[in-house]
Amino acid sequence: MRVLAVDDEGPALDDLVFLLRADPRIADVDGARDGAAALRALDRALAADRPYDAVFLDVRMPGIDGIVLGRLLAQFADPPRLVYVTAHEEHAVQAFEMRAADYLLKPVRPERLAETVRRITDDTAPAPPDPEPLPVELSGVTRFVHPADVHYVEARGDYARLHTASGAHLVRIPLSVLEERWPSLVRIHRSHLVAVPHISELRLDAGRCTVVVAGVELPVSRRHQRELRDLLLRRPRP
Repeated sequence: MRVLAVDDEGPALDDLVFLLRADPRIADVDGARDGAAALRALDRALAADRPYDAVFLDVRMPGIDGIVLGRLLAQFADPPRLVYVTAHEEHAVQAFEMRAADYLLKPVRPERLAETVRRITDDTAPAPPDPEPLPVELSGVTRFVHPADVHYVEARGDYARLHTASGAHLVRIPLSVLEERWPSLVRIHRSHLVAVPHISELRLDAGRCTVVVAGVELPVSRRHQRELRDLLLRRPRP
């Protein structure tokens, strides 16, 4: 894999390049000190028919910043995977909107960077087997709800309320058991599981994080914010 690292701070760029070159899955690493230099490097790579597979870039840079550069990269016919490396969490929503592969916070930990490289080099893992549906009673008729039909789930003591496009269904199963049985549902709060594909918005306001699922705004607890953000960033491109 060929990688371009972009950061206007020399020491930060040197550290990132060093860590990337230490990964055996990466063959070549080039560095650029700003957005303009990055675009020139990208043009040279395309002209030589050796395009970059991924670009790791800072957000706050003079001139062409990381957000603008990310939008420019998205217009490429075959854009490289985009990974933001920044000291600021507040740009995660914009990164999510641009379908960035990941969002790393400085100082970058080697094990966290290794996980990012694994994600962008291995997109072909086999899908797990489909989980079993749950039976629900509706007007004396037993029907089966599949996890793919569920938008989100809320806890009701030892029960769970499954919210689907056709309505809500109360089943006698604790949220923790349902979380294990249906791994496609992600915990965002002690009282809620959500299906990531049904998340339409991620909202950050004064440290409070919420998501919108099927038109309903649900809270995201602080302990689950980073995991959810990473999952949203890794969602396949449409």
